[in-house]
Amino acid sequence: MTGRTFGFRFDRPLRPALALLGVRPSTAWVRVDGDELAVRFGPWRLRTGRDNVAGVETTGPYRWWRVAGPRLSAADLGVTFGSSTAGGLCVRFVRPVPALLPGDWPRHPGLTVTVADSTALARALTEPPGG
Repeated sequence: MTGRTFGFRFDRPLRPALALLGVRPSTAWVRVDGDELAVRFGPWRLRTGRDNVAGVETTGPYRWWRVAGPRLSAADLGVTFGSSTAGGLCVRFVRPVPALLPGDWPRHPGLTVTVADSTALARALTEPPGG
């Protein structure tokens, strides 16, 4: 898949624990092209069509224990792929998507990612493809 790739922001204190999970700058990214949103966070993956993106919202800052690593929100079943407390982008989906476990369950209505440039990612997800 070609398109624009966004790297995750990594807080230095979180790096060792994330590395043990297989999450490093080389294995953590978000890619957006004309048709698809793809996310890799170490061994975790999420892939969905851009037409499944209902909206985006900048969030944070966060407390480290609420964002570090792959997380499931007990409140709304959203998934977080977090590597920084500075802030991130919440992406809401039209149709929930799988991400945390192999298979099709659980399905998540939203995704939060702590990319280095959440403003640019928000723009890439909300502008018309090719625009």
